[in-house]
Amino acid sequence: MKLGFIGTGNISSDVVSGICNSKISYNKIILSPRNKKKSLKLKKKFKKIEIAKTNQEVIDKSDWIFLGVLPEVGEKILPKLKFKPKQTVVSFISTINYNELKKILKKKSNIVRAIPMPPISLGKGPIAIFPPHKNVKMFFNKIGNTIEIKSEKLSKNFWATSGTMAAFYEMLKVLSEWLVKKGLSRIQAQQYITSLYSALAELAAANSKKDLKYFVNESQTPGGLNWQGVNELRKFGYYKSLQKTINNILKRLNRS
Repeated sequence: MKLGFIGTGNISSDVVSGICNSKISYNKIILSPRNKKKSLKLKKKFKKIEIAKTNQEVIDKSDWIFLGVLPEVGEKILPKLKFKPKQTVVSFISTINYNELKKILKKKSNIVRAIPMPPISLGKGPIAIFPPHKNVKMFFNKIGNTIEIKSEKLSKNFWATSGTMAAFYEMLKVLSEWLVKKGLSRIQAQQYITSLYSALAELAAANSKKDLKYFVNESQTPGGLNWQGVNELRKFGYYKSLQKTINNILKRLNRS
């Protein structure tokens, strides 16, 4: 199987890394010439990677196509390209919906929208896909955890929550920088904070049958440090602001 990527930005690069580090069987990965710096870096790092001269060459040489361009770029370049009728196309483009993709790509089937996250480069993390697709599900299960979504309306909720990823890293950065100001080295501070939150998430994932409210209650005692932390953040409106932000992201997605 030959895999083609149109657009080699951060997400496409992470997916390529995940594939190359996995047990997925493929003959070749063909990258578009766009973002040549990242394409060359991937080619240098992994075997069986080829950089095409044009986007059309990527399509002509590939069995599966992954779309990883910005929405405005996709709307401009994709209508000019000729896709194969039976070719599987997986789109990472956030604001071009399924019906729009069918029109733009001039294809009636084998189109899937997917939401990969950066940890896919390590073979970890969720990949939400719409519509359900057996082969795409099996593919992504080898480099993460595929979640099939039955309606595009529901899929927008996944896109919205994924829009908090940078905010999560900003929170880790704030906590790490606070420790640095208190005398820790940057490496010590960052290792502590990232290990702490990684372990907390892993604990919740290992006990996924339990409501997250359980962990909120179990990790605090009345009058304790965590009790103070969660209640002060509630008082300052932190969690309401988070909900408001997600709702605003969803509104933007609904306009597309």
